[in-house]
Amino acid sequence: MMYRILREVLRLGKVGEKPPRTQRDPASASPSCFRHSLGIRHVDAGSCNGCELELNALNGPHYNLEQAGFRFTASPRHADVLTVSGPVTRHMAAALQDCHTAMPAPRRVIAIGDCACDGGVFQGSYAVVGKVAAVLPVDLQISGCPPDPDALLRGLLRISGEQVNS
Repeated sequence: MMYRILREVLRLGKVGEKPPRTQRDPASASPSCFRHSLGIRHVDAGSCNGCELELNALNGPHYNLEQAGFRFTASPRHADVLTVSGPVTRHMAAALQDCHTAMPAPRRVIAIGDCACDGGVFQGSYAVVGKVAAVLPVDLQISGCPPDPDALLRGLLRISGEQVNS
């Protein structure tokens, strides 16, 4: 059984697709130090985990996030970008601010999903502070419930200083 699987892997080779073709945008507001390399720290501030499933899809062989030069980090001290999903709950507001201040400058914040962008269905709840922009300065919003991996990859490419050709 194992030999059959190994033969199939050798026959197929690499099945990941190349990231979308990009071209440099000299007028981009992102620093050039982010080009082709980006450390991502993700924080779930109170979401339903739909956005996390789509973020995890980026690490699979179809999207191959690392081929584009992006990687998830376990520590905010090694991250360039903070991605936040879900509305910010009262108990996560301080932890989110601590994570943001632990990141080295220059740092970027991406709000992922409708809940992070405007509060979504949780807007007005007693347990929710609100959208991410109410707690941190947000550089990019990727809307959708949940946003698909293509939209997430385009957003990461945009924040890294690349301009995506659709």
